[in-house]
Amino acid sequence: MKFQVLSIIGHAPHPLTGELPSAADRLAQVVDVGVAAEEFGYDAYAVGERHAGAFLSSSPTVVLGALTARTSHIRLLTGVTVVAILDPVRVAEDYATLDQLSRGRVELVIGKGAEAGHFDLFGLDEARQWDLQQEKYELLRRLWSEERVNWEGEFRPALRNVTTVPRPYDGPPRVWHGSATSLNSPELAARHGDPLFTANAIQPRAAYAKLIDHYRERFEAYGHDPARAHVAAGSGGLLIADSHERAVARFKELYEAKVAQSFRPHLDGRAGYNTPFRTIEDAIADGPQLIGSPQQIIDKILGYHEVYRHDLQSITVDAFGQGTAEQVETLQRFAEEIAPVIRKEAPSSLWE
Repeated sequence: MKFQVLSIIGHAPHPLTGELPSAADRLAQVVDVGVAAEEFGYDAYAVGERHAGAFLSSSPTVVLGALTARTSHIRLLTGVTVVAILDPVRVAEDYATLDQLSRGRVELVIGKGAEAGHFDLFGLDEARQWDLQQEKYELLRRLWSEERVNWEGEFRPALRNVTTVPRPYDGPPRVWHGSATSLNSPELAARHGDPLFTANAIQPRAAYAKLIDHYRERFEAYGHDPARAHVAAGSGGLLIADSHERAVARFKELYEAKVAQSFRPHLDGRAGYNTPFRTIEDAIADGPQLIGSPQQIIDKILGYHEVYRHDLQSITVDAFGQGTAEQVETLQRFAEEIAPVIRKEAPSSLWE
């Protein structure tokens, strides 16, 4: 298995202390942690995209550009690129530029995004979100794989004889499809023979397994080689302690305060927005969150692998407002005590 670190660059007050770093400090922290991830041997670092709520990730290309300048070999992903609200021409140009600067280290994870508010912000109809995503992604594919493109669609002006520049570094970057609650993304990924990135962040395991099973079934039905049906999985935050008891004692108040802070009553019951695992004991036992001793976390990831058969595991070390030193310490401990066991037990050919 391969490992990725993801930040959606949350910028809310610490759930216990109320402290809030400046935007400049928070962005610098994301870059510093990405540099540490490369030093500890992680395979990829990803930055999310949000245009609403307490986040600083509205311009992931800029943050990834800063990471490009500070790193040399770690892959740079998004999590997700909200292609449904963006102009595919601009996406093609921006990420091809980043791909050139990084010499081919860029991969996209596309999705409709986890915040409904961004459709209004960009003057788009949320009810058409899946139509927007499909049309814009299919245009992006053509812009990266073809030159002198002629195209007509519903959601942007027609193109005549267009070649976007720069071209990608070494052919079109790999595009994953982010999937959290709907079968639409797995279907689109399967149709085009692309990999799937399941959020695996809030809901019970069965909800995500349904999406992955649909993806694998449809991937083969579209005539693609099942061996190429790569899957990645997220997680709802990483907290490591020496034992289960110490994890509960150390993180219970933090975890439950963060859940309370993030809870959105107007979306309660809407899949993918509010976690049903309100206590740390529930999260450890049944949630996607990686909380507990190293062995507990190993067992949970391998348990997910039995169901998902995923190639890439994403972890998040800043989900609960941790400072830079704690994030780096958590990254190092995961890299030294957890990742080697899982790499051995669940090998993957991804990126080899």
